[in-house]
Amino acid sequence: MKRILLSIVCLAAALGAAAQGEPSKEAVVNTEKPKKVKVTPYGFVRNYLLFDSRKTYTVVGDEYNMIPYDEKWNGTPAECQALGVERVDLNAVPQTSFQALTTRFGLNLEGPDVLGAATSGKVEGDFGGFGSTNTVLRLRLAFVKLTWSNDQGLRQELLAGQYWHPLSGDIMPEVLGMAAGAPFRAHSRTPQLTYTFTHGGWGFTASALYQLQYMYNGPSYSNGVWSSVASLDYAKQGLIPEVFLGVQYSGEHVYTQLGSTCQTLKPRTIGYKTVNVDGVPTAIATPVKERLTSFTPTFYFQYTDGLFALKFRSLLAQNTSHVNQLNGYGVTNVQPDGSWEYAPLRAAIGYLNVALGKTYRGNLFLGYMKNLGAGKDLYNFGTEQAVRHLIFMKAGESFTHLNSVWRVAPSVSYNLKHFNIGLEYEWTVCTYGDQAANGSIVLNDNLHMVDNHRVCALIKYNF
Repeated sequence: MKRILLSIVCLAAALGAAAQGEPSKEAVVNTEKPKKVKVTPYGFVRNYLLFDSRKTYTVVGDEYNMIPYDEKWNGTPAECQALGVERVDLNAVPQTSFQALTTRFGLNLEGPDVLGAATSGKVEGDFGGFGSTNTVLRLRLAFVKLTWSNDQGLRQELLAGQYWHPLSGDIMPEVLGMAAGAPFRAHSRTPQLTYTFTHGGWGFTASALYQLQYMYNGPSYSNGVWSSVASLDYAKQGLIPEVFLGVQYSGEHVYTQLGSTCQTLKPRTIGYKTVNVDGVPTAIATPVKERLTSFTPTFYFQYTDGLFALKFRSLLAQNTSHVNQLNGYGVTNVQPDGSWEYAPLRAAIGYLNVALGKTYRGNLFLGYMKNLGAGKDLYNFGTEQAVRHLIFMKAGESFTHLNSVWRVAPSVSYNLKHFNIGLEYEWTVCTYGDQAANGSIVLNDNLHMVDNHRVCALIKYNF
């Protein structure tokens, strides 16, 4: 009897399961759990051992190398002879350092779809920030990205947050030095909104760019003298963000882009007009309406095939101090109401990078920059200022007499998944001279060469 009852119960259960059948597809979808955010940590510990043959313009604890300073003599030949002292260049001083400030850490983020788009993001930092010391935690990248794509190969991306400036790009020369090719390569990470459309290998990019860590240089007034300082105010007062528009093509081995920035800023909202007060010339603050607009076209080309890579970029730069390049703008006229007119300084800049190998990789970087001056003569302040012309550029007045720069940097490296070591030699040569009326350099007997030999040893552990 018990066996009969047990058989009936089992049969009833089987018939019930058969009547229900397989769950519907809708039921499966509805029971899926929401996609969770995926967080993937990454980073590296990076150490640099550096040697320079003379004093150079560097940042981030000497790791970010730009160019050597001009000669700074302790006196004229006649003065040194009269005093019985050796005439020496005070900047011809060798220097060494060993640092790990650019040790990096970051998080790659992937999350659930939003508005039909795949979502992703990134947060990245290191210890190369600016402050009273060079060991300040620094935000490098922080953005969110929405990506729409379909089976026909159409892809759209919207990026919001801090990312590489389009003149920099995230495709860099393969140098070992932390400066990644600067000042020949534009270098900036900046808050932005960037839209990218690609289809069939062709693409279009549009960016609205703001400033944070990397800033324009501009006028600062103190004790009756104007000087050049870096500040966010010049871009913020301009209200309009810097804009980049570009078209690109990506093939199996080739990537190329052609584009340009347009930037507009207000160097000053307050000027100073000199008036006579009881017979005494007095500077009176007065509101001014000033604006400077400039354009920087660029072309980029990259070819990769197996172990070989070639990268080339050129720019006709105008006022690109905000992307760590050594040009800016100058005052061309002073109006009776105290307002100024400006013109951007121009520079022809480019680099070529060739690399070959994998585990053992050789690399050669070549960079060149030529100061082309402004499109018109700069205003001659005469005895009104400590300098004849007012020029606002990277590092203030240090490089207003710079004519050209070129660099040769070969390197070799040994690369494993988690470990890299390498050795790089940089030979950076500058020519300095007398400033012409338009901010370029006169090619006369005072034109002279200054060079720096840098040796960079790298040891890096990736995680």
